[in-house]
Amino acid sequence: MERPNRETTVLILINSKNGSTVRLATEIAAGVEKEHVRAVIKKVPTIDAKDAELFKEIPVATIDELPGYDGIAFGSPIHFGNMSADMRHFLDQGIKIWVDQSLAGVPATVFMAGGSGLGRESAILSFWNNLASQGMTLVTTGNIGAAAAGARALNGNTPFGITTIAGREPKNTLSEAEVDIAREQGAALARAARALSSERPHAKKSASVPAPPKRRTIDTSALGLPKAPKPVGNYRAAVRSGNLVFINQIALKDGKVLHPGVIGKDVSLEQAKEATKQTMQNVLAVLADALDGDLNRVERCVQLTGIFNTPSGFAEHAQVMNAASDYVVEVLGDAGPHARGTLGAASLPLNSAVEIQAIFEVR
Repeated sequence: MERPNRETTVLILINSKNGSTVRLATEIAAGVEKEHVRAVIKKVPTIDAKDAELFKEIPVATIDELPGYDGIAFGSPIHFGNMSADMRHFLDQGIKIWVDQSLAGVPATVFMAGGSGLGRESAILSFWNNLASQGMTLVTTGNIGAAAAGARALNGNTPFGITTIAGREPKNTLSEAEVDIAREQGAALARAARALSSERPHAKKSASVPAPPKRRTIDTSALGLPKAPKPVGNYRAAVRSGNLVFINQIALKDGKVLHPGVIGKDVSLEQAKEATKQTMQNVLAVLADALDGDLNRVERCVQLTGIFNTPSGFAEHAQVMNAASDYVVEVLGDAGPHARGTLGAASLPLNSAVEIQAIFEVR
């Protein structure tokens, strides 16, 4: 019997030097999650200790956890027509996994980035040798990227997997076609993982793969969230990096700032709490837009930082911020409790009484 979608988990395992592979991984993850399959991005340990500081926000994988996933997307720089030394060193530790055949039947796909774009197809094919030896089921892009890529310039389409040119300016950007192909590749892997997860002869869940927290289903449409405020400058309302989404909002309501001014002078404490809740509603509205309207994809609220328009000597920041904390827990349930910081400022944009910076982990 096919297991429920919410239990299907795909690992996106990467090694990246300058960020191009990370960018591809983010789009692969978006394609996986489009199929309502959970995506987890991790990186392999580095051989050179100084490289360990690269992309510190991405957790490090262990070889023993690989059999616990329902599918794996491998991403690596292209080094001399092959995978990177870091990726090779990591996979070379999989002898016990090979002996036990605990990856047999697990769907796998490969994506890569290279400085010149030369040798990209041969690099993916050489990567496949390791995966085939493990008995993994290879998921290719085949012809699925053709419609997305067409004849558009700057696309790394191959029938084996998406590639890109590393270090492209502006820094590590992907072309529109490459984004489309990467998402299609992630979606294809997710479909295979979901279909085959119950058929694997050695299938077992690893303790290293955290299960999604059990919590009530969120009906986003029933929350009465406001329309997400649109950016008014050269920035985005939400930015996703890996599994994290970053959002900043002020107390806008119906196009105007709710209770503008200095708290304790122009704005009462109760009005400040009302403005703070409104700001948190704006944050969740932006988050819902970023997740295609599905707040059930939130793993947890990681951090809230409340910035308040206050006079010198004001000391009730935490009391005002409670309005935001209480609301996010009310909406997200077990995924709502978070780390928190508050501070005062001499002024805020549009004379808002409050601004909230938020970080969420999503899938």
